[in-house]
Amino acid sequence: MMATAVLNVKGMSCGHCVQAVEGAVSRLGASAKVNLQAGKVDVEFDEAHVTLSDIKAAIEDQGYDVQ
Repeated sequence: MMATAVLNVKGMSCGHCVQAVEGAVSRLGASAKVNLQAGKVDVEFDEAHVTLSDIKAAIEDQGYDVQ
């Protein structure tokens, strides 16, 4: 089943940040759309294959703080 979530992510400020976050989530088989101005990441994922905790960890592994 597909699920969506909006994560508050601190520390994103540029295009590299967008690529790092969206790439990390993509590697899990999910999709992400970063909104730099709002400091938010919209994620869509299949709960049968990946958890929200996995997505948060992947973003944190890139050096960002997920609220």
